[in-house]
Amino acid sequence: MRAAHRSLPLLLGLALLSALAWHLAAGAHSVPLQNVVKALISGAPESYDAVVVTQIRLPRAVGAMLAGASLAAAGALMQGATRNPLADPGLFGLLAGAALAVVLGQGTFGMTSPVAVPILAAAGALAGAVMVWTLTAASNAGGTLTPVLAGAAVTAFLGAVKLLMNLMDERNFDALRIWLSGSLAGLRLPVLMVTAPVAAAGLVAALLIGPRLTALGMGDETAKSLGFNLRRLRAATLVAVVVLTACAVALAGPLGFVGLTVPHVARLIAGVDYGRIVPLSMMLGAICLLAMDTAARVAVAPAEMSVGILTALIGAPVFVLLVRSRL
Repeated sequence: MRAAHRSLPLLLGLALLSALAWHLAAGAHSVPLQNVVKALISGAPESYDAVVVTQIRLPRAVGAMLAGASLAAAGALMQGATRNPLADPGLFGLLAGAALAVVLGQGTFGMTSPVAVPILAAAGALAGAVMVWTLTAASNAGGTLTPVLAGAAVTAFLGAVKLLMNLMDERNFDALRIWLSGSLAGLRLPVLMVTAPVAAAGLVAALLIGPRLTALGMGDETAKSLGFNLRRLRAATLVAVVVLTACAVALAGPLGFVGLTVPHVARLIAGVDYGRIVPLSMMLGAICLLAMDTAARVAVAPAEMSVGILTALIGAPVFVLLVRSRL
């Protein structure tokens, strides 16, 4: 068992490199692997293959890895902080809030600058989280509304508002249709350049917060006796989750099931220690979304399927199997 755990980082590294190589080589225009390596080493657009690899597919691959790692880390943090295995940015309204804010900002107010996209997404994700928390807190007297039910209600409400806005002004929202289905196809390099440092900071924060969440799993009183300030810890977790969700939405749109399913897989491997669950979730999330984005790009080539369709088709049954085996 210990030998398996020691070899895990190597296996994950090889899986990530394999997924990256597949992503850079496969597509409507197939690039031989030796040309991929040559393009990455030279860094200069010496041929059409080099242009495809370095200027089109590499930025998209980086975006996929960042989005997958961010969503998986956000889901792991939420599950650890709430002690709820169903917690994730999608079910708790953060994805819907972030998507609605971007749609409102870009479609209605013309806020299309690279800096505006992650800021809009962060504001929307925070608003969604606050709405869920408010509904849950308001029902504490009766005890009938759980965070999952509140999240489902908020997600449905925000989705209806987004649909209404779309129906009222279809022309302005046509450009956002693919993005709203969860896609990296329209990822702009300026958005990636602005979002990547913020996502990296959020991932570092998640790594620092993760080990502290293990104490929460033993109960609030035990965590307090160990010297943890629970209010400060949960506030820091919320900030990290909002930042990570906003970055993922800015890069790839509202992708479901990544933040829900990947942490469950990480927990099966790492146990209950969030000091290991969080980094493992990041790696698995990056590998998962990178591979799924490649599969979505080649499945119906030369056309392209939104990766959000694949995450739903694969993530939903996998999550049901995991829940049935763990809950």
